[in-house]
Amino acid sequence: MRRKDDTLRDTLLCCARETADREGIDAVNIRSIAQKAGVAAGTVYNYFSNKDEILLELTEEYWRRTLLDMRTAVTSGSFCGQLEKIFAFLRERIDSSAGKLMGSLGNVETAGHERMASMQASFEKSLMERMAKDTRIRGDVWDEVFTREQFARFIVMNMTMLLKTRASDIRFLTAVIERTIY
Repeated sequence: MRRKDDTLRDTLLCCARETADREGIDAVNIRSIAQKAGVAAGTVYNYFSNKDEILLELTEEYWRRTLLDMRTAVTSGSFCGQLEKIFAFLRERIDSSAGKLMGSLGNVETAGHERMASMQASFEKSLMERMAKDTRIRGDVWDEVFTREQFARFIVMNMTMLLKTRASDIRFLTAVIERTIY
């Protein structure tokens, strides 16, 4: 079996991303990607089994970049202040294009959840690092049951739910967090 070319794979994803950005998610299909890349449709199938797999890959790529951008975009202030900024940052990203990508994953929802678990773990790790840097957080708040890891997971789950329900802010969540850790 021939070895797959990572450069061609990246080109195919780039063509799919450009199509999604310019023409919308519905315009993304194997034939249009192949045409833009200058290859046969069968070649695209050597790399991706279907359109849903391509959209899933684009979504994962998008969130990987978003989490990286978030690290540099939200850097100062208290942990709770950062959470407010993170929520606004993520909400803006979802409203701009991530929401369309995620909404297109109906046929691969289970696979999407599995692949996005690494993004969630990365987000949780980022929150733990941010908590560790906030010197105002009480040192005695953490123990073997109430860990920084579990608390970060709690925050991610609640923030995700608030983003999904299109909440306008996270003031109640940050009030709960403040009363718990400060």
